[in-house]
Amino acid sequence: MKAVYFAWVRERIGKAEEEFDPPSTVSTVGELIAWLSLRGEGYAQAFEKPSTVRAAVDRLHARHDTAIAGAKEIAFFPPMTGG
Repeated sequence: MKAVYFAWVRERIGKAEEEFDPPSTVSTVGELIAWLSLRGEGYAQAFEKPSTVRAAVDRLHARHDTAIAGAKEIAFFPPMTGG
């Protein structure tokens, strides 16, 4: 699975993307966020307020209860504003 990070999520983690294989106990976007937050200080900072992080699973906006089984790419980004 590939994770892509945008804006301040990317800045706090220190990378734009990475490949990983989460454990089988991680089955939703929210569980993935919780698992990622344990991977180090930058991840913990990026995901310290999970409700502010938005996600897309295979380029479709997803809620935190969205299943990730079979996903090829999950993107994480802050809320967007229009203008």
